[in-house]
Amino acid sequence: MVDSVYAVQLLQSVIALGVLTLVMFLWMYATRIPAMNKAQVDPQAAMHPGSLGVLPSEVRRVADNYNHLFEAPTLFYGLVPVIVLLGHADALHVKCAWAYVGLRVLHSLVQATINKVMIRFLLFSLSWVAMGIMIVREAIAAFA
Repeated sequence: MVDSVYAVQLLQSVIALGVLTLVMFLWMYATRIPAMNKAQVDPQAAMHPGSLGVLPSEVRRVADNYNHLFEAPTLFYGLVPVIVLLGHADALHVKCAWAYVGLRVLHSLVQATINKVMIRFLLFSLSWVAMGIMIVREAIAAFA
């Protein structure tokens, strides 16, 4: 029998990742709007690819990170409820889920601040290890 505490902890990790995405959304617009005003970028013209290239790197990379939170994390958003609904929530899934969220928080902070690519790559890779463990474990449990 699955411990409901594990199920709640897994679902809380999804909420935490959502909070990170919200924070990055707010940070993105808190930096982008003033930068667009300063660079005199017409919001209508900004809909074309590359039109925001005039914005400083520290502004663009916050937006890049926000966009990244809609790539691999979307798999996480689907995976966690599946684990819970199929009754496979356990301590290892919880540890992996929170490791994934923590690593994504660190990845976001690195990308939005110092933007050291090798550090970002390490954090991104480690987050995939954590989620990969969850995927493999759930695939084995679901198809066993």
